[in-house]
Amino acid sequence: MSEAIKQLAERLRSRFPGAAVQHDERVDQITVVVHRAALRETALMLRDAPEFAFRQLIDLCGVDYLAYGDDEWTTQRATTRGFSRGVRRYAGEQDPDRGDPHRFAVVYHLLSLDHNQRLRLRVFAEDTDFPVVASVVDIWPAADWFEREAFDLFGIHFEDHPDLRRLLTDYGFVGHPFRKDFPLIGNVEVRYDPDRGRVVYEPVTSIEPRVLVPKVIRAPGHEQPMAPPTELPVAPPGGPADA
Repeated sequence: MSEAIKQLAERLRSRFPGAAVQHDERVDQITVVVHRAALRETALMLRDAPEFAFRQLIDLCGVDYLAYGDDEWTTQRATTRGFSRGVRRYAGEQDPDRGDPHRFAVVYHLLSLDHNQRLRLRVFAEDTDFPVVASVVDIWPAADWFEREAFDLFGIHFEDHPDLRRLLTDYGFVGHPFRKDFPLIGNVEVRYDPDRGRVVYEPVTSIEPRVLVPKVIRAPGHEQPMAPPTELPVAPPGGPADA
């Protein structure tokens, strides 16, 4: 841990004794996890206190920790350049983590130009059926569209937001597509109905449910050598190679 980060962590623990101050050694970054009720008080202090001066909001995003840490993908015995194979889908409504109060979180990335430091702030929305956190638009105006995006994609509501509407999906979109229990094929599909003379929404029937094949970045030491490519036969003289 660098000296500047160490001092920042000490100041944060002293000023916010009820918060969890975590350090990610890989990127030398501090994360402060606060209770939902203390979000605005913490945000104001981080912005206004001279020893912090985090006056700039770089990013705000929602996170869905449903089934976090589960070994969903086969990753240890695949080639380093190939694709891993999905072995199951999330259980959705039946997933045992669905009611976990630490399922939905909002993460804020802050910048202090005075001290040339960055900070990650995290708050959990405890109610998984109706996740709500306080809006920080009046503290960092840049949060306006970021909060709308998190509401649209994750269904996280921001209390006292001045104009909380969907931002990226269509007007008639059903559900929140970045939730892990959202079906990969979606809930409805759109088509033009010539008899009605308009676009209609209907349950998805043209796509079969399937497991996607993600590209996986593996930790060092888990790679296995690629099998040598099969040699192609050489065409005889006068064959297609000479055409």
